[in-house]
Amino acid sequence: MKYVPIPIAMLEVGRPLPIDIWSDTGQLLLKKGQPIVSEQHRHKLHAFNASSTPGDAMAWQRAYERMVHEMLRDGVDVQTIAKAPMPSRIREVDYVVGTPLSGGWPDLQDVLRGILYQGGLAINPLSRLDGIARTVLKLLAADADDALFRLFQMLGDNSLGYCSTHALLTAAISLLTAEKLGLDASLRRSLLDAALTQNIGMARDQDSLSRQNSAPTEWQRKLIAEHASLSADTLRNLGLEDEDTLDLVRWHHHPQSTEALPRNRMARRVLATADAFVAKMAARKTRSPLPPIAAAKSIFAGTEGDAANVGAAMATTTGFYPPGTFVLLANGDTAVVAQRGTRANAPWVVPVMDKNSMPVVQYICRDTNDPTWALVTPLNFQSVKIAVSADRVQRARSRLPKA
Repeated sequence: MKYVPIPIAMLEVGRPLPIDIWSDTGQLLLKKGQPIVSEQHRHKLHAFNASSTPGDAMAWQRAYERMVHEMLRDGVDVQTIAKAPMPSRIREVDYVVGTPLSGGWPDLQDVLRGILYQGGLAINPLSRLDGIARTVLKLLAADADDALFRLFQMLGDNSLGYCSTHALLTAAISLLTAEKLGLDASLRRSLLDAALTQNIGMARDQDSLSRQNSAPTEWQRKLIAEHASLSADTLRNLGLEDEDTLDLVRWHHHPQSTEALPRNRMARRVLATADAFVAKMAARKTRSPLPPIAAAKSIFAGTEGDAANVGAAMATTTGFYPPGTFVLLANGDTAVVAQRGTRANAPWVVPVMDKNSMPVVQYICRDTNDPTWALVTPLNFQSVKIAVSADRVQRARSRLPKA
């Protein structure tokens, strides 16, 4: 076995070690739970090139990173943090290695839907959720416009189910908004995890409600009212220990609750706003979806303080006409938004249907700042009866001059 050197200088004399310590040749030097007893003992460990297994090393590193995050969050000064020893406790979750996922957003949707549907009965869900979160971050960093395009297109496809699409789109919008607001990277990760799992307590029912022809029953209304707490409890029972994620999940419908953690005030507002924004744009049997700009106005209009700041940041990051949504152009063409523009109300679009309702054969990106291709009004998904190729739209985008 290949062993990994441990940070001997960061080990505190007298504190029990949370892992077995080995020499680089495989000789057991200290068993888990035993301490370094003196400085001379520390020097002896140096002489034997004290090491650990790769799994223990990674888990210990994650425990250390979490400790540092918690100290920063609690206002501990940087010099004190720099002197902090390695933690003497490793949580089970620190050994969770994210399941690598290949493919794109539809693959993430499939895996996430399975976890959300299983809820408290999910097998080893933390590993898979970590894999999903890491892939979300990777895809967003690679091309945020493509991410929004594919997720908004998925939101308009009722056959795909709603719960996991809602979670992924809410996560993407929350992350982009949080970055715009300058929220801390570690808090953004908690926000991502919360967005993905906020409805795990009612995922199956969330899909049923999206297809239901009648208003929610009394039992369903009770579930809707209690699902945030149920979701947080489910996640804790599954082994999730991040208090920020649990706080965001528990209070995502009550971001100003006095019972919630004060440090997450802005992040809760981001999640609550993104959650409502996506919900208003989703189709229901009992109502038509709102176009993005109408959904935004219904949430942001007349707000003040944190709500107004979050609304402005969200409108800037998604645009008034987000990628993947449909618009009517001044020349009568129906177009799909392909890419956000320099202004929130002037995106790049690809005409997909002409004024005679005939499909457009060649996909070409058009600038809605040009009067020829000026944008007239948004259209909801139900009014557009044509299939759009996401790959062809992205190829059209690739032909645009680089900024």
